[in-house]
Amino acid sequence: MKINSVNLEISAVRRSQYPTDNKPEYLLVGKSNVGKSSFINSLINRKNYARTSATPGKTQTINFYLVNDDFYLVDAPGYGFAMVSKKKQKKFGLMMEDYIENRSNLKRVFMLIDFRHQPSNDDLMMYNFLKHYKIPVTIVATKTDKVGITLQQNQRNAILEDLDLVVGDDFVMFSNVTKEGKKEIYEKIQITM
Repeated sequence: MKINSVNLEISAVRRSQYPTDNKPEYLLVGKSNVGKSSFINSLINRKNYARTSATPGKTQTINFYLVNDDFYLVDAPGYGFAMVSKKKQKKFGLMMEDYIENRSNLKRVFMLIDFRHQPSNDDLMMYNFLKHYKIPVTIVATKTDKVGITLQQNQRNAILEDLDLVVGDDFVMFSNVTKEGKKEIYEKIQITM
């Protein structure tokens, strides 16, 4: 896939603000510090298009990035960050539930987890939540370059055992540094567009 254009079209907090052009959408979810902005920048071949932050929990809207005028990468607020107030966490949760439950052009969720760690309770809850709504999920294990090659298979197996993926869901090892997994993500998008 060649990326010719990217535009942050909309930053939404409610359904009435979502795009109305019915293009396919690919939702990105993950904990606040998992590297969603870096993942987006890597996919779209831009250095700092999606702003990365030293402070987790910065994304507080659902951001719709229009790619090649063909589809949207949809960046959701990160979950599981304690510095965000309970009230804001609840608001994010309701916003996400409404999006996932009602968005007919949502084709797939890319759920990012940090490959260096076992999935957190928040990760497991998010995966089960997505399965409740029967949304296809690709688990994207970020930061794989930070785990030694000899330990990678064991870590992969341990994560898959915790998540217990349903048939049809899959697992991609991804690195912003080495570009591992980028081609597989493009393929996931292309086959569902």
